[in-house]
Amino acid sequence: MSAEAAALRLGTTVAKTAADIWLGGRRRQQERQLSLTELVRLRVPGLRLQRSVERQFGQITDAVFDRLEPYLEHEFRGLDEAGRQAVIDAVCDTFARADLSDEAVFAADAHPAELIRRLTGSVPAPVGLSEAETRLYEMLFAECVEYYVRIVRSLPVFEERAAAELLARTATLGTEVARLLERLPDRSLLAPEGSDRDTAFRRRYLELISRDLDEVELFRRTSDRAAGPRVRLSVAYVSLRATGDDGSRRRAVRSLSRLRPDMSDWEEAGGESSGVRVETGLSGASRVLLRGEAGSGKTTLLRWLAVTAARGAFSGELADWNGLTPVLVKLREYSGRTPPAPDAMLDGVAGPLTGIMPKGWVERQLDSGRALLLIDGVDELLDRERRAVRDWLRKLLVAYEGVRVVVTSRPAAAGADWLRGEDFTAMHLDRMSPPDLAAFVRQWHQAVRELGEDLPCPVDDLPLYEQSLLTSLKDRPHLQSLAGTPLLAAMLCAMHLNRGRQLPRDRMELYRNALHTLVHDRDADRNVPSAVDSKLSLSDKLVILRDLAWRLSDNNRSEISVEQAAVHVGAKLRAMRHLDGMEGGQVLDQLRHRSGILRSPAEARLDFVHRTFQEYLASSEAAEEDRMGNLVERAHLDLWRETVIMAAGHANARQREELLGGILDRADREPRYARVLRLLAASCQETLPEVSDGLAGRLEDAVSCLLPARRPTDPPALAAVGSSLLRRLPGSLGELTEKAAAQTVRTVALIGGAEALGLLARYAEDTREGVVEALIEAWGYFDADAFGDRVLAGMPLAGRRVTLTHSGQWRAVGRLPAVDNLWVSHPVTDLTVLSGLHPLEELTLVALQGEVDVSQLGTQQSLVELALSGPASLKNVDVLGALPALDTLYLGGGCLPDLRELPLAPTLDYLCLLNFDASLDLSPLRHDRIKWLGLLAGKPCLPQGVHALSALPQLRTLDLSYIDVAAWTEAGSFPPAGVTSLSLGRCVLPEDPGTLDFPGVRVVIR
Repeated sequence: MSAEAAALRLGTTVAKTAADIWLGGRRRQQERQLSLTELVRLRVPGLRLQRSVERQFGQITDAVFDRLEPYLEHEFRGLDEAGRQAVIDAVCDTFARADLSDEAVFAADAHPAELIRRLTGSVPAPVGLSEAETRLYEMLFAECVEYYVRIVRSLPVFEERAAAELLARTATLGTEVARLLERLPDRSLLAPEGSDRDTAFRRRYLELISRDLDEVELFRRTSDRAAGPRVRLSVAYVSLRATGDDGSRRRAVRSLSRLRPDMSDWEEAGGESSGVRVETGLSGASRVLLRGEAGSGKTTLLRWLAVTAARGAFSGELADWNGLTPVLVKLREYSGRTPPAPDAMLDGVAGPLTGIMPKGWVERQLDSGRALLLIDGVDELLDRERRAVRDWLRKLLVAYEGVRVVVTSRPAAAGADWLRGEDFTAMHLDRMSPPDLAAFVRQWHQAVRELGEDLPCPVDDLPLYEQSLLTSLKDRPHLQSLAGTPLLAAMLCAMHLNRGRQLPRDRMELYRNALHTLVHDRDADRNVPSAVDSKLSLSDKLVILRDLAWRLSDNNRSEISVEQAAVHVGAKLRAMRHLDGMEGGQVLDQLRHRSGILRSPAEARLDFVHRTFQEYLASSEAAEEDRMGNLVERAHLDLWRETVIMAAGHANARQREELLGGILDRADREPRYARVLRLLAASCQETLPEVSDGLAGRLEDAVSCLLPARRPTDPPALAAVGSSLLRRLPGSLGELTEKAAAQTVRTVALIGGAEALGLLARYAEDTREGVVEALIEAWGYFDADAFGDRVLAGMPLAGRRVTLTHSGQWRAVGRLPAVDNLWVSHPVTDLTVLSGLHPLEELTLVALQGEVDVSQLGTQQSLVELALSGPASLKNVDVLGALPALDTLYLGGGCLPDLRELPLAPTLDYLCLLNFDASLDLSPLRHDRIKWLGLLAGKPCLPQGVHALSALPQLRTLDLSYIDVAAWTEAGSFPPAGVTSLSLGRCVLPEDPGTLDFPGVRVVIR
């Protein structure tokens, strides 16, 4: 299907539906099935008038065509013919099924955004579309609905019907007003002026968040006046992996068999993970401290959470976050100031709306428990300011204990236990694994493709660049290690594109080349007039930027006022005699508008586009001005860690001796900071071009003091040292304790690369349980086939859970011997892989998507435990009743069919139903053997037919989560007959606890 044909079909669909409203109306619903021509002939008298009406709606079709055709021409390049057809069919089918009557338009007050929101919640999403196809479908459907509403509002008949609707509403005005006044909340402490404007303001606020935060800026500039090209965050976002690094908590990714009979473990799932998707980690914890190195994607993740919450578009494990109100607080804006009170929390991201915000609105959101508080950048504050932030947060959570909170920081600024007293779960954003990196590269090129202009190559050549980079990353493992964070990966993608596929050798070269490109080369190559006429050379620009970066770092700041920055630039210019006559403000404006390195995060404020660039430039200035002594004095401070590491790369031989020797001297005489300083010195090896024999020996001794890794927080910290650490690790784990051996495996996995893979292959000889588990977890960080063949193929995997985190593992799992327990956490749409596997006893699929044919489960006759969950619909569910050994079954989300259509295996003893709502009907549930039943709702509700549970003859244990037990108790059928054990987690309980005292029944409230 061509873009023209698609646009014409969509335009015809929109025009025809509008004609239905105009010509059919609510009196003739059956006429809406007619074609436009037939409808006109039926409802319009006279041939001439009929032709005129058809021409009018033909013009409407053309107008919609003109809007959509250019966009589709661009978007269709990324889809094959089948994908294009599927998307257009889905939009047209959904449009036909949706309630677009005049009643629906009036119910939404003829507001396009409100109608889109209502339809999105009421019309089932199409199944079988890929991620890219789904994004295009959602955009096209929303666009068509918006065109439709605007067209309908312009029709003459709309005013007539709107007046009738208004009169109908007015007829019952007195009754409605009386009812409204009865419901109107009294003025209260939290609502001193009432809360009647809350809904309207929330809608306006969410629309602003959805629009303004849904963008990321590429490291490029297009003109003196324009900001950097921006692409949609919802397109460019790639899900990352996170590891739970709070050693006091249980790991969340575990076999579902361990969740029975105490479902409290399920309640904590996601809070403490080992290499799981960050969304999984967030899903089971209401308070999360998310730690990650520079450029690891912390801020991008918070922005994505805010945008997705604003749109109510969470799916899968975060589906119950829909309905939350996001509040994003950027701590960098409060450096030197008191953290914000609730009524000031919107200033940073929604300043234009704060003047119309109802008094007490933020407090009411927090008090309701429906707020999502996102606090970014603990590490960007001074240590004393961080303590103030912790006290501020503690007091806030005491006042509003039900609020969900995600806090971000670099690890050095906030340890895993920094917020443990406030019951926070600590997680660490991992470096990207090869599959993550490949996904990032594809998403980055897709985002660039959306720009469609101002590219260094023809748009049609982007797939060639994308494949070239993917090939280079696969063939050159050191590049995979280099691009381990989203920031570095994005820079690598941009450099590969802008420099004709030339790639850097290390991180220092990557930063240097990126700076040269952003600051000077790109404008010079394109003969931008302001660049050609400028007196500033590349060297001049870097001198000024280095000085500004050092001034910011020296004062422990990441922002500065534009006025003060101009003063600093002017002072530097006076020392640059060849630039005599140039003014600081003029030069600063040129650097702000053209360099791509400086930006304005707020009015009259200035910072570097990413803190890493500030640190790189400050480290260069430290070497240029011989400030090694300053760095040694500050080496124990986490704010200076990256600056010190990169200064070691900029320094000359004498400076390196002074810097590293001074750091190691401090480690010897200051026990309080010894570990931090030794780790920093070891990490400097990543950037050192060379080192003297004497200093090399001291570095070796420092590393020896850090090894082996023992604590859960050790692997990420040691992995930051880089691949040079690998030669210091043992070739065999036999002399290490099991705990130290497992942490050593995790350290090697996080370093990655070919050398790390060879070392793990030798470690595979160790059969201790902790080591085997760590090696299985390490699979996600390497090429699935290579790791499977070299590491896992000879390991004893029978009886151990093997977790699959990406599709490459799913395809390669058949190469492994004797795997009988699989946990698959990545999206799966096809189960044909199962037919080639060793007989499984346990299988968990938590992210099924689309329409999934589960008949392949019949090839696994040894299954004892089975879990199916995710936004999917299941075909051929009869197979579930024909598994001869099935003892335990978990069904959740879209994988939970109507119980009338659910066959249960005769051997089933344990059944758990997950993520359902009040529409679930339990009355068809019949089984002679079920003795344990779990009902874990997605939100507080009471399913239908709960009285039927008394008909389960063997039911003894009932585990409930988010169930309205109070209503169930009032109905008189709680607990079901025969139940002797009740476990209640986050349930709605009766006001009188004594009503839960049942003779012979053990009740546990979690």
